Amino acid sequence: MKNSVDQTAVTCVAVNEGLPAVPHYLQAHYWWAYVHPRAVHVFERQWLVNLILWGNYRRLCNAVLDEFGHDLPGRTLQIACAYGDLTQRLVDCVGPGGLLEVVDILPIQLDNLSAKLASDAPIGLHCMDSAALTFADASFDRALLFFLLHEQPQGVREKTLTEALRVVRPGGTLTIVDYAPPSRLNPLRYFWKPVLDRLEPFARDLFSEDVEAWLPQDGSYETVGRQSFFGGMYQMLTLRVVDRSVDR
Repeated sequence: MKNSVDQTAVTCVAVNEGLPAVPHYLQAHYWWAYVHPRAVHVFERQWLVNLILWGNYRRLCNAVLDEFGHDLPGRTLQIACAYGDLTQRLVDCVGPGGLLEVVDILPIQLDNLSAKLASDAPIGLHCMDSAALTFADASFDRALLFFLLHEQPQGVREKTLTEALRVVRPGGTLTIVDYAPPSRLNPLRYFWKPVLDRLEPFARDLFSEDVEAWLPQDGSYETVGRQSFFGGMYQMLTLRVVDRSVDR
């Protein structure tokens, strides 16, 4: 029988512990998409999420589930909520005794996610900064970053990646799905990037550099998978956390 987690109780614990401050970059650049009360009403539409990703939302979600083998034993961490049905589909893959945990710095996003889930879903919700996770080292079997990195300035992005690798156990994986430097033959390279420059100013980084540019250079991981989608505009990168104690 799957574990049951009361989302309301989890949210109350987060409130009692004190909510993290909303970062300036998030308030300044993404108030219209995530922070404003009407943002959820506007963007929580499956067709709109798919449109924003040029019809690739389902394909990218399927790639994530295939990467996980449609089976999530142990503890899985999703870093940041996502509009659409990805989290519900991840919940359906949680094995007996397993748990999916989701962190987001915005209570409004956690409330929205909670409303999409069954009351007995094997999930825990935490109001937490992705750049300063309070989980213990090596406490998860796997972690997922789904279209978060392009919304963060470089310094925050680097801390998020470092934290994500820190909380995954040796042998566990970190899966990253986000924008990538598209092929020069992809016409959206010349049309979509200027749009993102205006709406999502940090996304330009992922159009020009590989994710490895912001990963820690400490030998804590190895790349075990890389897939490209939609003319190279999107990517899925899979990293395995290395047990460096065996080298000592």
